[in-house]
Order: sequence, then structure tokens, then C-alpha cells
Amino acid sequence: MIKDKTLSDLKDKKNLLAFSGGADSTALFFLLLKHNIPFDIAIVDYGVREQSKEEVAYAQKLAQTHNLRCHLLKAPKIEQNFEAKAREIRYAFFEELIKEYGYDNLLTAHHLGDRFEWMLMQFCKGAGCAEIAGMQSVQNREFYKLVRPLLHLDKKELLAYLHANEKHYFEDESNFDEDIKRNSFRHKYSLPLLEKYLSGIKKSFDYIDEDRAELIEEIELESINDFAYFRSSHNLRADIFTIDKYLKSRLYMLSASEREALKETPAVIVGRRFIINQDRGFVFIVPYEKKSIKMDEKFKDECRVLKIEPKLRPYLYKNQKAFLKVKELLSATA
Repeated sequence: MIKDKTLSDLKDKKNLLAFSGGADSTALFFLLLKHNIPFDIAIVDYGVREQSKEEVAYAQKLAQTHNLRCHLLKAPKIEQNFEAKAREIRYAFFEELIKEYGYDNLLTAHHLGDRFEWMLMQFCKGAGCAEIAGMQSVQNREFYKLVRPLLHLDKKELLAYLHANEKHYFEDESNFDEDIKRNSFRHKYSLPLLEKYLSGIKKSFDYIDEDRAELIEEIELESINDFAYFRSSHNLRADIFTIDKYLKSRLYMLSASEREALKETPAVIVGRRFIINQDRGFVFIVPYEKKSIKMDEKFKDECRVLKIEPKLRPYLYKNQKAFLKVKELLSATA
């Protein structure tokens, strides 16, 4: 069920599986075991469902049985925006583990249905090819690879595998809550379409991936701590795709209005978290400094001479290495 190339790429690497005890991650767990792929698991307990205690116990038992390490995070209470905040918490946890234990890959159990419902949601909000292509089977993050080995498989195929092999898994009742937008799309639109047109949808994603590879140039992004930059491709769509990809790795997703602003404005503050500045053939992405700071006259004079975007200056004043890099790049264009 897992593609040969994916298995080959995972074989001699340190892999961390994002595990929940649900059908998708449980299927991936046993498929990895079947193919002798080395991995550990990580699970987050948000403490909002009684069943989560059983899911954690199941994860720990599986890890003990198969001699794997099981990493557990008991998340702090989430007061609002649960879905977004939960995603932020779990990815921050995974990335801490990746750094601490030296994992090469983070494996998630996203499948075809997840990808299709994401595509429909993006399409309905207003999106181009790069956005509706959505999830990729392999994505390079700053210091690891995000790998989705099940992205070509439908949920029904995963359930059939679990049932045929008599593997236990949990069903999260919140998946049926249609007040959650993603669930509403799933039950009203994506599941009925997958039921009727599965083979055609699979082929369409193959074509979309081929087209995306032709249309969207992969741009090399450099970073100095939390300062990121790249040379513009002079293709605005490709630049915005690169910005979006980087911000997702920082657990932030651009809104449609922010994408439009990037097309029209050289310096944009997004989510009061990041400043994106497109200047003289370069794109700079820095954390947004919410508090005003007093800067010395020498620094301000250098910024004025080089015409450095004022919104960047508070961050650059506090981060000398980033300032020197911006000076180097912009001086070369003078």
C-alpha cells in the first residue's frame, strides 16, 4: 500500500510518526512495521475527551510491545480557536522532538480524503493551482522532511486493511461534528464524491502534481535563526507560494486577503506575527516586533541610506546578523 519509493526513502532514516490511535495513524503504524521501517511515535493528549486517556494508553502499549519510543505531550487547556491552536501545539511538540532526538522525517497519516477536502475548501475560498494542489507526499521543512505515505490512499482502503488484519483503532466522535468546517465539507461534499468518482479523483491529483511541478518553481530559501530570505523568481505566484510554504512551517497560514495584499504591497504584516518585505529582487520574512524600540542614530542613518523598509528596522536593530545580511544583499543592488 505504501509506494516503493517512499519505503526506500524511509528505510535508513530516523522517523517520527504523529500518532493518535485513530484509523489513519494506526494503519500507518502497522504498515511501517510490516515493511521494517524504523520509527518512534508521538501523541498529544488535549484533555478534552474522556476517550483520549484510552488512546494514550493504547499508544504506550503499542510502543512497548514493538520496542519503540512513545513521546507524550499533555497539552495546556485551549480556550478558543481549538483547531488552529491544537495544530500549533502538536507541530511545536513534534519539532522539539525532531531537534532533540535527531529525527530526519515527520510522518503523518493524511490520506486522499484529507487532501481532497482541503482542495475543495481552498477552491471555494478562491485559490490557484499551487493552493488546490494542497498537500504533497514529501515537503522539505527547515530541518526535517514532512512525509505523508498514505496520501494516495482512500480512507476505505485503510479501513479495509485494518479490518482484514484485525487491528484495533479508535473513532474520534468530534469527526462527526459538522459545526467544524472541515467536517462539514467532508460529509456533505468530499465523501460522496470520493464514493462515486474515486479512480478519477486519484488520476486528477496525479495530473495536478505534474502540472504543479511545471508551473511552480522551487525556490531556495535561506535563514538566519528566525530571519528568512530568498531571491525573487520574478514570478509573483512562485514567490507567494514560497512565502506560504515557509509560513506553514512556522505554523501560520496566509489568508486570501493577505495573499492579495502581497500582490499589491511591498511590505505586509500578516497575523501580527510576521513582516514580509519584497524589495529590490529579494523577499525578507521576519517576526513582527509589536513594541516600538529606540534605535541609535548610526543604525537609522544606515537604514536611510540603503532605504531599508521601516517595518523591518526594529527587528534588524535587535538582530545584528540579519541586519548585516540585509545590508549585504541590498548594497549589491545599489
